[in-house]
Amino acid sequence: MYRIIVTDKLGDAGLKRLNQAEDIKYDIRLQLGKEELLATIAEYDAIIVRSGTHVDADVIAAGKNLRLIGRAGIGVDNIDIRAASARGIIVMNTPLANAVATAEQALALMLAVSRHTAAAHASLLAGEWRRSEFVGQQLYRKVLGIIGFGRIGRIVAKRALSFGMEILAYDPFVSEEIAQEHGVLLVDLNDLLSQADYITLHTTSTPETRGIINEETIARMKDGVILINSARGALVNEEALAAALKSGKIAAAAVDVYSQEPPRGNLLIGLPNVLHTPHLGASTIEAQRNVATQIADQVLDALRGTDFRNTINMPFHAGPDFATLAPHMLLAEKMGILQAVMAPTPIRKVELEIRGELGDRLVRPAAAALLKGLLERSVSDSVNYINAPVLAEENGIKISQTKGMNVVDYPNLISCRVHWQDGQRLLSGVLFGGSEPRLVQINDYRIDVNPEGIILIMQSQDRPGVIGKIGSILAENAVNIASWRMGRTSPGGEALSFISLDNEPSQEAIAAIREVPAVNNADLISL
Repeated sequence: MYRIIVTDKLGDAGLKRLNQAEDIKYDIRLQLGKEELLATIAEYDAIIVRSGTHVDADVIAAGKNLRLIGRAGIGVDNIDIRAASARGIIVMNTPLANAVATAEQALALMLAVSRHTAAAHASLLAGEWRRSEFVGQQLYRKVLGIIGFGRIGRIVAKRALSFGMEILAYDPFVSEEIAQEHGVLLVDLNDLLSQADYITLHTTSTPETRGIINEETIARMKDGVILINSARGALVNEEALAAALKSGKIAAAAVDVYSQEPPRGNLLIGLPNVLHTPHLGASTIEAQRNVATQIADQVLDALRGTDFRNTINMPFHAGPDFATLAPHMLLAEKMGILQAVMAPTPIRKVELEIRGELGDRLVRPAAAALLKGLLERSVSDSVNYINAPVLAEENGIKISQTKGMNVVDYPNLISCRVHWQDGQRLLSGVLFGGSEPRLVQINDYRIDVNPEGIILIMQSQDRPGVIGKIGSILAENAVNIASWRMGRTSPGGEALSFISLDNEPSQEAIAAIREVPAVNNADLISL
């Protein structure tokens, strides 16, 4: 039974999803103070939040059983992702659920501030008729600068093009080809600031983007520009913006988000050329329903291990094709366990090669799974796909992708070569029929081993009587052999055996096997 705590308001549609899950127990604890959250978080496997709960390093450290943090919405600046990653805790959000709503809010603000809609409405309610004082400007043929060209920025661009606007975009992580596909010119930040009549913000809050609108960048803007912010309050230095609004450098601003919310004492509140809304970007019926159902479904799937959508800190993209990748990742993980067990000293370097139709799509997932297997029996921390790369680095293990290993000829193959002081070992595996894992090579040995269950891995001399002797020792200890797979370099040379057992032999039995003169080494492993 998984336990989930919901600490911010979640739509009824999402709660209905949780109610329908037979393997879930959840509690709703709204408006918890930090001390209350610290006292209770250890009881839960997952926490679902919005923007009101801060899941900082202290909360993460207190969450002894915490496996997942679900953010119902797109922004995760209220979550310490670094601390979560170090603990192997998944952080996920719902980037698509409210994208349309937020984009429409940005356009609504752009139109309303351009036509003085709010001020004109208030004036008319007061019994006035002051048409000449509310002359605005149209969007047609104006230059719109979009800072942050992700999902929301692209939706804004598509709709702004229908108004006949010229679109410039700044995003260092977006290619020219993507921008061209959306009818947008990708420029650097300086060009956008100097050419745009309107600037709208649609980037996340990161150390690089916080305060991106500041005294220096405002000075580079065209005189009389209009600024729209429906993304994150931290993107704007509000003191610098207030000064620019008062001087007329920025003609007007429309603001939906603030550095502190509610924005009590905010310098922008009360300025006549600022249009304010109380963080309404995602506040539509459709967006609230989508956010609630999507985060509930994502959390349930991730806890059950069936899918990992919209994860922020996975070392690989876990999207709709996760079901295809998962069997390959399980094979890579078992290969990592085997490599760790068979290595005589700590592994310091790992080389990974992927052959087959999945190609580059499988490299990062397989690397994370391989490292998880390598580490999970040798480090004190709990290891998973999230923290395995971090723990590997901390333990001095370097991993790289390579090509050209001397491996067996299979159309789809995962191969890894590990290095330790004065030694190395190559291991290759495949999936038969897309689902049945098989080990097919260890160094120069050709094998066919199902890596499941209790396995005795034995290196020995290829001599008559060895198999009979080992079988007798196991029989004397009431251990039944399920299968015996062996590869050898040459007749009479070295042999490598994978002996699948129905039950686990005692340490005395393993010791007796190791004492057989022809046996070089024997290790027991459970997969």
